[in-house]
Amino acid sequence: MNEVSIEKRLKTKVSEHGGLAFKLISPGFAGVPDRLVLFNGAKVAFVELKAPAKKLRALQRKRKKQLEALGFKVYKIDSFEAVDRMLEEMIR
Repeated sequence: MNEVSIEKRLKTKVSEHGGLAFKLISPGFAGVPDRLVLFNGAKVAFVELKAPAKKLRALQRKRKKQLEALGFKVYKIDSFEAVDRMLEEMIR
């Protein structure tokens, strides 16, 4: 399992549940999460994808804290199980 396969599963599962998983590209503002996940009912989360057991870099941790301080959910996903847990939390 690698980051690419986890990202593919995230996109597929989010779509299966009626959501969107936009790829985020932020020129000039490094460290933003990889995906913006949106579900019906204004449910919004940011997702940083990692290979299994990989950690967030310092700048990614900083961006995570900034987004959480604004009230957004930010997930670090490094496994298929983490994808499933995020979905359970977001679609309930």
